[in-house]
Amino acid sequence: MTTATGTSAVTGAVGTAHTRVEGLAKVTGAARYAGEIPFAEMAHGWLVLSTIARGRISAIEEDAVLAMPGVLKVLHHGNAPRVDTDYTGLLGRPDPTIAVFQNDCVPYLGWPVALVVAETSEQAREAAEALVVRYEEEPHDVVFAAGRPGTYTPDGSAAEKGDVEAELAASEFVVDAEYTTPEEHHTMLEPHAAMARWEDGRLEVVDSNQSTMWVAGELANLFSLDPSSVRVRSEHVGGGFGSKGVRVHQVCAVMATTAIHRPVRVVLTRRQMFSLTGYRSPTAQRVRLGADPDGRLRAFAHESQNLTSTVHEFVEPSATVGRVMYDADAHHTVNRVVRLDVPTPTFMRAPGEAPGSFAMECALDELAEQAGIDPIALRVRNEPDVGPLSGLPFSSRNVLSCFEEGARRFGWADRDPRPGVRRDGRWLLGTGMAAAAFPSNALPSTASVTAEADGTFTVRINAADIGTGARTAITQIAADALRVSPDRVRTRIADSDFGPAGIAGGSMGTRSWGWAVTVAADELRERLALGGTVPPEGITVRSDTTEAVGALAKKERHSFGAQFAEVAVDVATGEVRVRRMLGIFAAGRIINPLTARSQLVGGMIWGLSMALHEEAVRDAASGGHVSPDLAGYHFAANADVPVIEADWVDDVDPDDPVGIKGVGEIGIVGAAAAIANAVWHATGVRHRHLPIRPDRVLTAGTGTGSAPDTVTSDVAG
Repeated sequence: MTTATGTSAVTGAVGTAHTRVEGLAKVTGAARYAGEIPFAEMAHGWLVLSTIARGRISAIEEDAVLAMPGVLKVLHHGNAPRVDTDYTGLLGRPDPTIAVFQNDCVPYLGWPVALVVAETSEQAREAAEALVVRYEEEPHDVVFAAGRPGTYTPDGSAAEKGDVEAELAASEFVVDAEYTTPEEHHTMLEPHAAMARWEDGRLEVVDSNQSTMWVAGELANLFSLDPSSVRVRSEHVGGGFGSKGVRVHQVCAVMATTAIHRPVRVVLTRRQMFSLTGYRSPTAQRVRLGADPDGRLRAFAHESQNLTSTVHEFVEPSATVGRVMYDADAHHTVNRVVRLDVPTPTFMRAPGEAPGSFAMECALDELAEQAGIDPIALRVRNEPDVGPLSGLPFSSRNVLSCFEEGARRFGWADRDPRPGVRRDGRWLLGTGMAAAAFPSNALPSTASVTAEADGTFTVRINAADIGTGARTAITQIAADALRVSPDRVRTRIADSDFGPAGIAGGSMGTRSWGWAVTVAADELRERLALGGTVPPEGITVRSDTTEAVGALAKKERHSFGAQFAEVAVDVATGEVRVRRMLGIFAAGRIINPLTARSQLVGGMIWGLSMALHEEAVRDAASGGHVSPDLAGYHFAANADVPVIEADWVDDVDPDDPVGIKGVGEIGIVGAAAAIANAVWHATGVRHRHLPIRPDRVLTAGTGTGSAPDTVTSDVAG
């Protein structure tokens, strides 16, 4: 036994660069992911996807497949277990597309129509590819365009104050421009994978997800199980970006293990992920700005449209980002959707803010050009004192410090505002900037901290580390609260048996989990300070932040940032190369500078990729993607990425009990706009459609950018 007095003042873990606590396990291969953990007598499931975009299944010819070597079962709408989707889960109503094999309807190309289960994955794949499925095909519609018939405004998707039309009419300067962003995909390193089995009367799922609590709760609801009879684990996750929630592979694994009474694993291929795991919807956005002669905004209007599936509504809230960024006499923002015969989009890193900031921040630059005002000065001139629509105070808002520090480090003062005047041989050079904002929220969470008899401490919390370094940050937070060194803390995560906790999404993870861990650790430290010995079973304290989160004062809580980019544009080939990027952020209390900077830089790289490369093309004739793989869907490679710097300014809110804001998504916000604004500065031509491909640059040409008609010469095709 040890005494209970071993928490004397060892502090300073928070705010110090700390390598990942699981880093050695990952680089040596000891860390195993959901698709590679062995289980005795495990069978393998392989999905069969529809080859039509709309219609019905008329026949599934399974007899020949069932006779193939190793095949154990073919699940389809004729024999699969029934599931229930008439419930409200963690994130509202579930997407009905996770209720697979419930009827003969096919709502899009790539819809699961069968699951072949076999002894090996190779046997399952061979049989799945041999399965004959016949259809009654119906006409489909997958073409997305601004304002097309069927577009509607979902409830709660609009916000406004004042009379936008009147303020536009009275404005000295007016921008009225349309912007588009394409369909984009998460393409994380680790594909989706899940193993399901029944063990001692409980359903156990080993999965790759962003919240075991979310997945366990949805599976319990779907299969009408007592929540306590479902356990989901997800120790290591190779990236998620919003995609790794409740998906068809988990549901299929549960169906299969129930049918054959053996563990079953279902792993998705990269091509299957393009239709089964969500994506960022394309957007068509219209931004209208009206300003006084001094550049002060009188009108701010942002309308955005995205597509959704015919079976489930998903709104990409691109018009929302401006509701907190800029003051104006009149505001009108609205998000609209149109239903098409396509898979349901989903959350993707900075949903809404990433595409919305591209349109909004480019429009601000167009206004700055018209008014002859420096882009930073224009943004400063329209800085709000309180939430422009909510009227609530900001918890902290240090965006001006981000502008100041970023401009100083980037050399903004030396910038010639005239477009198309800097050259380096055949390259035109330009610089641009954009502002960034992302909400900072918290979800109620529980945690337990145990003082062990050997003098160490064990933290248990149902967090998810999807590659962000969350496990390490939690260890540092616990060590500081306990006043011990991090090497005395063991952190266990991603097990639904640990109790409810926030998801790894919305940049809320570390804030939510850190709060719960701090509360438990503080109480444990106080208990240990009373003296005595720690028994063999340890001393455990459990926390629940539900009341504390609910009692937070109503404020506008956001991270902010300023993005800067320099580009070179090849006048002969149309190639755009980013030469350098700088991001300065106000993101609250930074727990681990090493992993925080990695997250910010990763977001900025994704913004570069969004600006210049990423574009999933859907074929109108087939209803599917032209090339659903990583050969056809291009994203930034190492050769495309220059030196990228990310840093932060102090961002303290003395009234916040946590101080953490989150850095997972703010890095991508505004990055594409900064690059697009830099391309305008290099060429004098405004590109309003992403990605800025070489063919678009060549078609648009170059100009001075001095007149309105010269900045609109880009084409959408």
